[in-house]
Amino acid sequence: MKHRNVLYFEQIRAFQQRVYRHYRQYGRDLPWRKTSDPYRILISEIMLQQTQVSRVIEKYELLIRTFPNIESLAQAPLREILSVWQGLGYNRRALVLKRLADVVVSRFDSKIPANVESLTKLPGIGEATASAICAFAFNQPVVFAETNIRSVFIHHFFPEETSIRDAEVLPLVSQTLDSRNPRKWYWALMDYGAALKKNMVNPGRSSAHYQKQSPFEGSNRQIRGRILQTLVKNSRISEEELIEKLPFERAAVRRNLRQLVREGFLTKRGAYVTVA
Repeated sequence: MKHRNVLYFEQIRAFQQRVYRHYRQYGRDLPWRKTSDPYRILISEIMLQQTQVSRVIEKYELLIRTFPNIESLAQAPLREILSVWQGLGYNRRALVLKRLADVVVSRFDSKIPANVESLTKLPGIGEATASAICAFAFNQPVVFAETNIRSVFIHHFFPEETSIRDAEVLPLVSQTLDSRNPRKWYWALMDYGAALKKNMVNPGRSSAHYQKQSPFEGSNRQIRGRILQTLVKNSRISEEELIEKLPFERAAVRRNLRQLVREGFLTKRGAYVTVA
């Protein structure tokens, strides 16, 4: 039987106490939690998409030092941004950051929007990321779910069920939200969810939105990453030289090169390929 989407006051209070108790004992000390600067929060949220916290910390601090504000990010060549981004994976997010910075500077007077509707109009920003930025940068009582939050609610309220949709989870997120301090509440939820995934079979696997990551070795993701890594290090190189340098099938490299050009990562001038 599906879980009722209405909680009693006692259930809400007990749930909040449990989550906050865990946070008091095991809350994580993360650099983006030491600021309410919308720019830094936005950077952290883009970096954290599909990437483990431990891998993000070092790159986050390097990117903030290199591009301390939205104007410096907008002015930077894509090659410089990719150079900092190397090793984090999913390089499309670096391109998104560049395009996003251009839009914020040109259309929003270099100010990160403070509402979900405006944020979702920016490149690469979906509703969950926009809501997270509103919660962490502006302490707004928005309602959203991401992987760790889903794990918490599935573990506590849907322990025997599968294929649980966000439409079932979000009403519970709304009812249990600490509207006095949503920023702290979402930190606590995420830390609790991260701990659950370490200590048991990931409850998030019961979500209808759960997707197992495909193998990296030999994938287009790996080929694209190596292409960009090579071009960041070599500003002038021909397509044939590039193909010779990479340990992948020539056809696969050519196919990914064409795709990277179409997406705006690369520019092809005659025989040479460069970062756009």
